[in-house]
Amino acid sequence: MGQKIHPRGFRIGITEEWRSRWYAPKAAFGEFLIEDQKIRKFIDERLNQNPPYAAIAEVEIERTRTDVKVALHTGRPGLVIGPRGAEIEKLREALEDLIDRKVDVRIVEIKSPDTNAQLVAEGIADGLKKRGGFRRVMKQRADAAITAGAKGIKIRSSGRLGGAEMARVETMLRGSIPLHTLQAHIDYGYAIAKTTYGTIGVKVWMYHGRYGEEAPSLGEGMARRPSRGKRG
Repeated sequence: MGQKIHPRGFRIGITEEWRSRWYAPKAAFGEFLIEDQKIRKFIDERLNQNPPYAAIAEVEIERTRTDVKVALHTGRPGLVIGPRGAEIEKLREALEDLIDRKVDVRIVEIKSPDTNAQLVAEGIADGLKKRGGFRRVMKQRADAAITAGAKGIKIRSSGRLGGAEMARVETMLRGSIPLHTLQAHIDYGYAIAKTTYGTIGVKVWMYHGRYGEEAPSLGEGMARRPSRGKRG
């Protein structure tokens, strides 16, 4: 039996916060959930999958009785904001048309993209789409993450690597990845590279140390719930 679990879901409510924070009556819960998914999908397709490729690593959503607050964690805030805030205003209007509610968009800069697992995964996927050697691309990103202050990183790519006839899995590990320790800050990212010879999945686990002991280079882009010790 496989014993795999999402590192973020494993820590939700203990050392990690929810990415959607709101309460709703039973009648409205389903509608709000679908709206959240629409917002995330729209932002990903508009800003990540197409130009300007703004490196949106995370979308946080909060709701009041009438408004929706959306926080975008990005490694390229200038591309999202645009000249004199023109692009972010267009994005806000598009989101309001999408869900028919008032939307407030906030930008949170990721000061060290090399230590963000989602951005590293998307960087590797982009390198594979450009026909880069998978081992070289994985090694470059792993070394850059360790140099930037990560205490450990594991990268797993699966699919027809290098255009091989048979799909396989390639794993690269640097440092330590204590996945079973709830007080360990493990960042997780997943991206898909759609190449001419098939789809390749890229998973990245990154260890930043225990909560409260992370490197200062993480900055505001890695804001998390403070450690509250072990729970019984």
